[in-house]
Amino acid sequence: MTARLIMKMNVEEARADTDEVTVYTLRHPWRRNLPSPEPGAHVDLRLPDGRARQYSLCGDPSDDSRYRIAVKREDDGRGASRWIHANLKVGAVAHVSTPRSNFPLVADARRHVFIAGGIGITPFVAMTQRVVRRGEDFSLHYCARTSSAPLLDDLRKICGPDRLATYFSGGPQPRRFDCATTLARCETGVHLYCCGPQRLTDAVREATQSWPADQVHFEVFKPTLDENFQSEPFDIRIASTGETIRVPASRSTLDVLREHGFPLPSSCELGVCGSCVCRYSGGAVIHRDSVLSVGDRQDRMMLCVSRARVAVTLDI
Repeated sequence: MTARLIMKMNVEEARADTDEVTVYTLRHPWRRNLPSPEPGAHVDLRLPDGRARQYSLCGDPSDDSRYRIAVKREDDGRGASRWIHANLKVGAVAHVSTPRSNFPLVADARRHVFIAGGIGITPFVAMTQRVVRRGEDFSLHYCARTSSAPLLDDLRKICGPDRLATYFSGGPQPRRFDCATTLARCETGVHLYCCGPQRLTDAVREATQSWPADQVHFEVFKPTLDENFQSEPFDIRIASTGETIRVPASRSTLDVLREHGFPLPSSCELGVCGSCVCRYSGGAVIHRDSVLSVGDRQDRMMLCVSRARVAVTLDI
């Protein structure tokens, strides 16, 4: 685990894309070339009070001179988006991390199927640009309330009329995406990518239960609700020292390790960004993150939300 570099970047443009969504273009004051992001990558935006929020990069992935993010104002949220809309004007300074990707394109996919809901469209702007340039086969299903949907004009130019299907639930002729019918059959080499509200991701998960797990990919920036989870205490063994530390039911592994002198990096502390991933062995981990694949969960865990049954050894 390594902490990501935080850069002070200038807001070059703040463009209202819809009534609720503003697209921010961020440029470094003196670096001509930024750390190159892969399509599907996100950055942390650090707020003055120390909070961090994750936003997918929605610019051209071949342009490393600037980053672009789209932020939806959530009036009933935790306050970060309201602060961003009120304060990140042109010329303001934003504290931005280097990119991280938990949602990469699969290099050898025969076909890509993208499914987005609302502001969950953001990673697919860069992803569709990359697959268009490579000449790869894809389709994009975009679900929104109305035709005034975020980044829709950009996507129409990128995808053209044949590869972009839109579903608007409001208006005089509502149309909804039929997950069960569209995703009923899994084909070899077809990879599905989904980002959007939990109602959409739950429906896609249910419709793809028969698909191989490594062909279905999700990106989320809010934790999956699990009201029935009962937290229990467990022990962690530090591989480098042999020390055993008790994690109470009421505290996270991340907090307890920091209290014992381990300066571990983190960002969201909700299990959605991947900053605090750690290798483990010799234990049964209760995975509660929304990032790790089935394969990664065999030897990695998110210290902010995941726990263990009885005991686990951590590679720190």
